[in-house]
Amino acid sequence: MQPKRAEVRIVEDRILSDDWYSLKKYTFDIQRRNGDWQRLSREVYDRGNGATILLYNRDRKTVILTRQFRFPVFMNGHDGYLIETAAGLLDNMDPENRIKAEVEEETGFRVSSVQKVFEAYMSPGSVTEKLYFYIAEYHAGDKAGVGGGIEAEGEDIEVLELTIDAALGAVERGLIVDGKTIMLLYHVALKSIL
Repeated sequence: MQPKRAEVRIVEDRILSDDWYSLKKYTFDIQRRNGDWQRLSREVYDRGNGATILLYNRDRKTVILTRQFRFPVFMNGHDGYLIETAAGLLDNMDPENRIKAEVEEETGFRVSSVQKVFEAYMSPGSVTEKLYFYIAEYHAGDKAGVGGGIEAEGEDIEVLELTIDAALGAVERGLIVDGKTIMLLYHVALKSIL
C-alpha cells in the first residue's frame, strides 16, 4: 500500500483558543477520490507531539506504570485516576532523549537504552499529536530517584510495579483504559517480550 497525500486547499483558519495549547477552526477544500472538491470545516487542537515508554523487567515479568489524575477523563465520568505508561510532550527535544528524561522524572528509573517500537496518532479526528512509542528493560539498580513528576506542573504521580499478567488483567477488567498504555502492554505480550 503506497502512501497518498491529500489534495487540500486551506481557505481560512481562525484561532478559537490559545490558552493551554492552540485550538483553531479551519475551513478547507479537499479533493474527493472521484476528483470533485468539497468544502469542509474542522476544529484542530495542536498541543505538539509526545513520547511514551513501557519499562519492563524480563526476569521478574513486571512492568512499571504510573497512576495520576486526568481532568478530561474525570469530566467524562471516570474517577479521574488513570493507570498509564510514562509519557510527555517533546517540548522541542528529540523523542528518544525526551522519553529518557520523562521516564526518570515520572518513575525515578534512569534508562540508558530505549527501543522505539512505532509511532501513532492517538486522536486524528481533532488532535495533531503524534506519539512515539518506546520500550526499555529496567532493573532495581536503575532506580535513581523517587519519581512522581514535577509538583509545580501539577503532577502527583504514583509509581506502580505490576506483573505483566496483572497489567493485562487490569486491561480486561477495565481498570487500565488509557490507549497508549494498552497498546504498549499488548505489544510486549504479542512479541513475547515477557
